[in-house]
Amino acid sequence: MRVHVVSDVHGNTRDLARAGDGADALICLGDLVLFLDYADHSRGIFPDLFGVENADRIVELRTGRRYDEARAFGQRLWAGLDRDAAIVSAVRKQYAEMFAAFPTPTYATYGNVDIPSLWSEYARPGTTVLDGERIELDGRVFGFVGGGLRSPMRTPYEISDEEYAAKVEALGEVDVLCSHIPPDVPELTYDTVPRRFERGSRALLDAIRRTRPRYALFGHVHQPLARRMRIGSTECVNVGHFAATGRPWALEW
Repeated sequence: MRVHVVSDVHGNTRDLARAGDGADALICLGDLVLFLDYADHSRGIFPDLFGVENADRIVELRTGRRYDEARAFGQRLWAGLDRDAAIVSAVRKQYAEMFAAFPTPTYATYGNVDIPSLWSEYARPGTTVLDGERIELDGRVFGFVGGGLRSPMRTPYEISDEEYAAKVEALGEVDVLCSHIPPDVPELTYDTVPRRFERGSRALLDAIRRTRPRYALFGHVHQPLARRMRIGSTECVNVGHFAATGRPWALEW
């Protein structure tokens, strides 16, 4: 059995269409939407609406951790516009392209920048959406937990620690724990480019220590201090490099 795993697609539809080549199934751990490419400020919903110069400015503020200034700057840009309608319209266009690129079968969960309420409109037969749920693939149990935890970034699918922990608890013991965000370990949550810690989950970490899955797979942190490490007997792997590399991570057994 060979499964390819991707996360943080962020608009890379071209490579997504090939991500399942040679695999029996594809797993996607979310963040399909590209709101703003921090490596190329000309790409994404934000520069399409407001131009590259404004994208440069908001990236400067956010990477400088000047979140209040970034929020105020964004509010000035959005003044007089229907923000929700503009974003949903742009996201719909991206979802139409990316869900059409998913191979069969695909098993997917949400990232923190995704809009879960739209997924049912675009997930075709052959794409199974899972959140707080399990599947079995050739004798191995995979558990899925989507979304992120609340942060200063205020992305669309952030939930409380308690709600997130309940989804983790609902999985029980699994062989492969699949989530968008990492467990709350400094080496796995620190992003070396913006030089900040992203939010990781204590509930995921506790579940790994308690139930000892073979693997914990996740994304969210694009340039982590550590791409993989062991927690007890569990191999923790960050697969959130897909937007930049176009290469899935492969799991075989």
